[in-house]
Amino acid sequence: MSGPRVLDLFCGEGGAGAGYAQAGFEVFGVDNAPARLKLYPFESTCADAIEYVTNHGHEFDLIHASPTCTGYSRGTVAIPDRLDKYDRLIAVTRAAIEETGKPYVIENVEGALSELVNPTMLCWSMFYAPGSVTDTDGTPLRMERHRLFESNLTILPPASCNHPSDVQVAGAYGGARRDKWEAKHVRKGGYVPPSLDVLRALVGASWMSERGAFLSIPPVYTHHIGVQAMAQLGLTSSERVA
Repeated sequence: MSGPRVLDLFCGEGGAGAGYAQAGFEVFGVDNAPARLKLYPFESTCADAIEYVTNHGHEFDLIHASPTCTGYSRGTVAIPDRLDKYDRLIAVTRAAIEETGKPYVIENVEGALSELVNPTMLCWSMFYAPGSVTDTDGTPLRMERHRLFESNLTILPPASCNHPSDVQVAGAYGGARRDKWEAKHVRKGGYVPPSLDVLRALVGASWMSERGAFLSIPPVYTHHIGVQAMAQLGLTSSERVA
């Protein structure tokens, strides 16, 4: 018998999907970018996410959505018309999912807080010890990838954030400076490692492109959510809701 199925909307290169798979779900992704789907490690289709969930959402046990975050991201905050220039799809995504009556998770960046309903914040440091990933020169690194998760299930964080100032902060996002010495001694902040292998290690996704690592959530986040969802829905990896 097939296992419980999760619909992974705006799936990108599979960060969210990989976590659900590790939790025991069969994953099906939807994205409108063929280039991203080439690296997606699960069954997928190239389609509009809203149209797909409207027509097929009822076929799944759980629906996950990561609507494009450009309109909410701190990286676009200096653009005066960003709220009009970039798509903001959380509300329309939620409305389409709610029509299915299915359990759901909607993920986005901290800048989208006002558009999410009672979200739970997850952070890289809740799952990984600071310094557990090292740069190419041996420098211990940590990440502060805060993401918000709205759900009609209960999502509990595994721990509190842990951001020790004596461990170098590293990020994975476009347009950033990549001088670690400057980051540590001048700006006293984070930087983006130039090594794709290091970026992949930080995100926890060995198959991703650089851009995929920039845009993805670490799979460990949705593994944590998926385990909780399985328990609350009374599912196992060999069962699914009709």
